[in-house]
Amino acid sequence: MSKINDFLTEAGTFYLATVEGNQPKVRPLGAHFEIDGKLLFGVGDFKNVYKQLLANPLCEIAVAKQDGHWLRYTGRAVFETDPKYAQIALDAMPQLKGIYNEQTGHKMMMFHLEDAIAVDIPVMGEGESLL
Repeated sequence: MSKINDFLTEAGTFYLATVEGNQPKVRPLGAHFEIDGKLLFGVGDFKNVYKQLLANPLCEIAVAKQDGHWLRYTGRAVFETDPKYAQIALDAMPQLKGIYNEQTGHKMMMFHLEDAIAVDIPVMGEGESLL
């Protein structure tokens, strides 16, 4: 997980692909956390991305670094039930507490990927598995 986490940190913004019906949906994300041996991502419970992952948990994350390497991280989204993970995310990004709080009723839903593959792919050549 550390190699994937480091790759995402170095690259900055990454893209999460989901499916709605038969239509792919892609959106930029930036927050990720390596905790308890898992690489966690957060989405709002009121957002379409959350509904899409519930309906079809298969998803993919893609990101490119300045050196030309890019990462493809594919798996099945599994949402965490322990609220400590959302709290860790909100403590790390206090600006999100204005969105996710008791007044708005919105919750940060944290997930990790299972049955996953992660490949670091250079501009030219074969990719290297990171799992």
